[in-house]
Amino acid sequence: MALDPQAKALLDGMAANKDAPRIIDLPPAGARELYRAMAAQLDLSGLPIGKIEDRKIAGPAGEIPVRLYTPVAAGGAPLPVLVYFHGGGWVIGDLETHDALCRSLANESGCKVVAVDYRLAPEHRFPAAAEDALAAVSWVEANAASIGVDPNRIAVAGDSAGGNLAAVVSQLARDAKGPRIAFQMLIYPVTDTDTDTGSYRAFGTGHFLERDGMVWFFDHYAGEADRADPRLAPLKARSLQGLPPAYVVTAGHDVLRDEGRAYAEALKAAGVSVEYVNYEGMIHGFFNLQAVLDVARDAVKAAAKALKDALA
Repeated sequence: MALDPQAKALLDGMAANKDAPRIIDLPPAGARELYRAMAAQLDLSGLPIGKIEDRKIAGPAGEIPVRLYTPVAAGGAPLPVLVYFHGGGWVIGDLETHDALCRSLANESGCKVVAVDYRLAPEHRFPAAAEDALAAVSWVEANAASIGVDPNRIAVAGDSAGGNLAAVVSQLARDAKGPRIAFQMLIYPVTDTDTDTGSYRAFGTGHFLERDGMVWFFDHYAGEADRADPRLAPLKARSLQGLPPAYVVTAGHDVLRDEGRAYAEALKAAGVSVEYVNYEGMIHGFFNLQAVLDVARDAVKAAAKALKDALA
């Protein structure tokens, strides 16, 4: 299927701007600043929300900033909760770059969303992000009553590297017999470290996330670590049995498409309930492009409905 016309227009505009730096041509601090600027330009702004609270929680190497989103018209009963891990290759991204998406998911699903500002690489290499992600879910379960959520209805989610963290945390929690995760929502997740799949070959340049970009992210985050470690490549886990039900999203013109689909298929083969959705005309990152892509807004609503139904 051809690129969605709006996605094509966006890519054409980026290609025409010859003077714009690429994220991977910048040091991490500059890359983070550029990504924040892109998010402010391409995503929605000013979305209403019931309540926002910024807090810091205890982590394995110090405090972890989190942001709690209470949906509009939440009422007083304990809410289901979504612990959200932002994308950005474990190097870029923060609470601000994914603020619009978290607002949308909270309001559309009726869940409280807890967004996690985990440690970034290369200052904090693998497995720092995964350790913070697990600590955040454990904190939500332990403090459910005080933050107004139901400890039996905890979901995890993330996009790209954040989807990787959601998948990894689901595996770690299963193996440790807790925290209890009821649902995982994986949005074009990184599930493997193989950069020579069919989708990498087809979309490795000119499609927003490029192969060179993923290599840059892996080098910053994983460094010399074993690239087959399932905490980095959850598709390589010995077993996927006993994991939470999953909703897996991929984009048709994304280097990560094949590994996302492979993870959904592997989960299903292991007996896990899975809904897999591929948006054929979309590019990587489209959930954060709601201001410029109509399909993005529809996809976020569909994901939120799947979350709402799973935690009902």
